Amino acid sequence: MSIAKRVQQWATFARTWHIYDCTWQNPFESAKLVKTHLMGLQKPIYHPMISTRGLCTSHKLLPIYQIQKRNMGRLGTVDPSSYSQPDLITTEHSVLNWKVDFGATKLQGSVLHHFKVLTANLDKILLDVRDINVTNATLLAGGSELPINYFISDAVDDIGQKLTLELPSGTAKGSLNVRIDYETSSTASGLQWLNPTQTLGKEHPYMFSQCQAIHARSVIPCQDTPAVKFTYDATVEHPNELTALMSALIDKKEPGKTQFKQEVPIPAYLVAIAIGKLVSRPLGENSNVWAEEAIVDACAEEFSETATMLKTASELCGPYVWKQYDLLVMPPSFPYGGMENPCLTFVTPTLLAGDKSLADVVAHEIAHSWTGNLVTNKNFEHFWLNEGFTVFVESKIVGRMQGAKELDFKMLSNLTDLQECIRTQLNKTPELTKLVVDLSNCGPDDAFSSVPYIKGSTFLRYLEDLFGGPTVFEPFLRDYLKKYAYKSIETNDFKSALYDYFIDTDKKDKLSAVDWDLWLSTEGMPPIIPKFDESLVNVTKELASLWSTKSVAELADSAEIKKNISIHQLIDFLGKLIESKDIVDLTERKIELLESTYNLKNSKNAEIRFRLNRLIIRARLIKRLDEIFEFANSNFRMKFCRPIYRDLAEWAEAKPAAIRNFVSVKDQMMAVCSHTIEKDLGLK
Repeated sequence: MSIAKRVQQWATFARTWHIYDCTWQNPFESAKLVKTHLMGLQKPIYHPMISTRGLCTSHKLLPIYQIQKRNMGRLGTVDPSSYSQPDLITTEHSVLNWKVDFGATKLQGSVLHHFKVLTANLDKILLDVRDINVTNATLLAGGSELPINYFISDAVDDIGQKLTLELPSGTAKGSLNVRIDYETSSTASGLQWLNPTQTLGKEHPYMFSQCQAIHARSVIPCQDTPAVKFTYDATVEHPNELTALMSALIDKKEPGKTQFKQEVPIPAYLVAIAIGKLVSRPLGENSNVWAEEAIVDACAEEFSETATMLKTASELCGPYVWKQYDLLVMPPSFPYGGMENPCLTFVTPTLLAGDKSLADVVAHEIAHSWTGNLVTNKNFEHFWLNEGFTVFVESKIVGRMQGAKELDFKMLSNLTDLQECIRTQLNKTPELTKLVVDLSNCGPDDAFSSVPYIKGSTFLRYLEDLFGGPTVFEPFLRDYLKKYAYKSIETNDFKSALYDYFIDTDKKDKLSAVDWDLWLSTEGMPPIIPKFDESLVNVTKELASLWSTKSVAELADSAEIKKNISIHQLIDFLGKLIESKDIVDLTERKIELLESTYNLKNSKNAEIRFRLNRLIIRARLIKRLDEIFEFANSNFRMKFCRPIYRDLAEWAEAKPAAIRNFVSVKDQMMAVCSHTIEKDLGLK
């Protein structure tokens, strides 16, 4: 057999067995590398270019071994959760062409990546994928198309796979265009497909994406790391009767086809799409709310303050660069409170309380237009740079609209939620309570918690107070956002910005007062709690103390429990009651008194219903289990369903029923939700 024939055989073999990271320009070196890399693992296979006596000197083949799953480690030098190498090559622009196949629950089409090569003689491009079927890869140059070899590695649990695209020898620095033809899996972790019965209208299907943190790789072969930002165009073919929306501006629209353009560079996790029978209502000059017909008017009323929030955020942070700010109210299976997709924020329907009391989530997502979308964490070890800053700005928006007392009450209430998170969700992984975490052996989904949100925002409030309050710190905030706009940064970049801003001012002595290691690397609650106005939170503390220490008889005769409190105080009080170490006389009668005193049974507020159900679980009221499941199945927002399933897992009598209920609805959840609940229930 000729050398050429053996090389051709080897290429076919390698593609079949997903062998990768080889020097294909020299197949003999490739064979040596593969032998060295794989020898000693399991499951023998045969390399057609290695013999027992040496390379290509005999037809007798030496067994080598297929790549098996491995311990994760750091996948890349820039981002531990991404195979891509943004220090060698980076995506500048991507062109998406998708056909939406509701029958097969797949996206089919291609992506054309416009890369910038940063180093000479780059021999391969590494991209992130997850359960994607690549059918072709083509290098576009000088008007011609050159097919290139590509190989996909075995999967790493909860992370995905590496797509290797081989480049011709001598690839120079500069522009490089590669088109990848592919289709997504029918169970892509970043896509949710709903049949008509799962929608409000019951007549048409619905599809939406959720790519944060690392699920864009299940939708697009890409550099799925926030270290890389790119613009994109998209053409989406979809059923004529449905509306397609993306995290971009609509450029052209005709029945069955919509074209989009995003001119501001974004990381892959902010690419988003939704398709359904959707209608809109205006919220302001450059803002609309989208939803299914049955709820769109209620949504418009609930989020009527969006334009004011956007104006307030712009006053705090600087010009709004995204042109459009729309909201899309999602189906109940959406796993988050909101997702800050540029131009089109996704929000959960659990915000529809009927009194705008939960609309602060919109302020949070608006704040992301600067903190996260414009200035982005380089990887998710520094997630607090996205979320801590966003909660900090969100609280300022609330403060400007509702007053300083509400601002401080909100931040203090957040600390109650953080305490609960550390006590329950992170009790076995205290290392994840640090502000900057190590994700070498942990996926971003598993690390997700309220720590970067609340510990991060508390750190910023501490710094604001240290340097002289809002009048001093807010100008720094605007300077920081301007300095790093359109960039991806790490915590040291923020530290440098702080030093650069204050080093030549009368506040320079404050720089040495910041114990960075204490704040960034210490486990647990924030090491220092700033001085807040506690007038509103003292009321909730007193109520929690009363309900946890007094019997039903004593409470029934108490005037203290009947004092008027706001919805937000009621939510905080119930949260503090859950966090009480002991609750005296926690019986069915006490739960019923709680419900009647605060009219909890008739509440439409999901935050209140969530806390009530957790108290019912704590009271071990087994006959109300169906009521708990009804709430847990009404939405799959992880903030609600994960704590409920964790609580049920600790209740031996109820755990089997909880598992049965979870299994019955698991397929209606997005992958990120079902994956984490499986771990909460001890199933994974």
